[in-house]
Amino acid sequence: MGIIVPVLTLVFLLLATVSHAASKPREILVGGSVGSWKVPDCPNNTLNHWAESNRFKVGDILVWKYDVKVDSVLQVTKEDYESCNTAKPLKQYNDRETKFELEKSGAYFFISGAPGNCAKGEKVTIVVLSERKPGGDNNYPKVSPVSPPATTPAPAAAHNAATGLNVGSGLTFLTAVAIGLAMA
Repeated sequence: MGIIVPVLTLVFLLLATVSHAASKPREILVGGSVGSWKVPDCPNNTLNHWAESNRFKVGDILVWKYDVKVDSVLQVTKEDYESCNTAKPLKQYNDRETKFELEKSGAYFFISGAPGNCAKGEKVTIVVLSERKPGGDNNYPKVSPVSPPATTPAPAAAHNAATGLNVGSGLTFLTAVAIGLAMA
């Protein structure tokens, strides 16, 4: 019986740490290094290649570091991104260290404000993953259920029981382990 309190305390601390780490916003340097916001050195090394290799979440903060004497950052529409139109940006930044919070899922489009730089490849599309809603709809398309086959084979052994666990199911699992240890 004396082991219950230490085990439950450990479970609580573990879950609090996991929950805190998952909720903390990340600051992400655009391009991965200082000075990346520039005309690319070669067409195969664009900021979009960098962006495609990263996963962006709601709440992340993008950070651009650049020389304000020669450049700026413009958030634009998709159409202005594709045509490199700098005339009507949604937002304009010229502050040496621009910080932009990703407030919702979807695509964001950024181009350089320096004349001609966008046409030379100084632009980036950031795609933010949609948030998962625990137990919610998640806005997935509705699918009609399919009738099962006449004979259903026996289920395969669950060799990977951890697949699909989230913090909530992890809590259930850890609580069960704690209770099992306490009763042992």
